[in-house]
Amino acid sequence: MNILLFLIPLSLLLLVAAAWAFVWAVRRGQFEDLDTPAIDILRDDPHERPRILASADEGAPADHAEARDDHAD
Repeated sequence: MNILLFLIPLSLLLLVAAAWAFVWAVRRGQFEDLDTPAIDILRDDPHERPRILASADEGAPADHAEARDDHAD
């Protein structure tokens, strides 16, 4: 029974700490935009190019470039 004298104030203290952390997060804007971070993972990076274009731009051998042109027809 004496443990309740310790656990009840401790639980109230933890409740106050959790409420303070929530209010702090709301005031700092943590819950302003919940959709964009989930969509960001689906977007392509603008600085990355496909490997085929990157290898052609980096000076691929002429035979390899001509072979690609033959298959394009």
